[in-house]
Amino acid sequence: MASHVIDAAGLNLTFQTGDGPVHALKDVDLGIDRGEFVSFIGPSGCGKTTFLRCIAGLETPTDGSLTVNGVTPDEARRARAYGYVFQAAGLYPWRTIARNVSLPLEIMGFSKAEQAERVERVLALVELEGFGRKFPWQLSGGMQQRASIARALSFDADLLLMDEPFGALDEIVRDRLNEQLLRLWAQTEKTICFVTHSIPEAVYLSTKIVVMSPRPGRITDVIDSPLPKERPLDIRDSAEFIAIAHRVREGLRAGHGDDV
Repeated sequence: MASHVIDAAGLNLTFQTGDGPVHALKDVDLGIDRGEFVSFIGPSGCGKTTFLRCIAGLETPTDGSLTVNGVTPDEARRARAYGYVFQAAGLYPWRTIARNVSLPLEIMGFSKAEQAERVERVLALVELEGFGRKFPWQLSGGMQQRASIARALSFDADLLLMDEPFGALDEIVRDRLNEQLLRLWAQTEKTICFVTHSIPEAVYLSTKIVVMSPRPGRITDVIDSPLPKERPLDIRDSAEFIAIAHRVREGLRAGHGDDV
């Protein structure tokens, strides 16, 4: 449907390898609406990142259909319809934080004045005001990831693709960044697709949780969250939160069969 930001129907992806075919995605049907925060959760190798890469036009499905803003992922990629945040911050150590954030803007040909204005704005969004002249090695891991998010936001795409950006961080930092990401989402009203291995993170952040099975990656459940948009961390102690987490866990068990 054209009303969906992302629309997948009967999506399959098989990689041909020297050891035979690897079925990464199987019969994926999913619609994501504008402004949703959608988390993808499942075991390692279940196709979460592969699906994200298909949305980004970095992998090509074997069959089925996939559109982003009503066009092919490749057309959306060329139109710079999304920002992508990877597992590692991927900042260039010889560039300051401001110059790392401005890199997409330089490539796109924005003027120096426009670059400076946008960098200042997105650094403020991720609470890194005053750190533009620092180098990546002078920042903590959590601050580096926030700079990576700022870089993805710099050209103001409506869609943000995030591939387990907080997975390597300790729990205290992760909680803080989860809170900041929710505030950022509320401020920008972007559509966010977020890959995670953490059940509490998926439930805390999302308006919709997509539970995936081991390879071949299939969707075993899609959970529309009833939680309010305003979510303090202690909402994780509520009966509603625990019930959603239980349903996610059951979906993961169902996908695994007897392996869990």
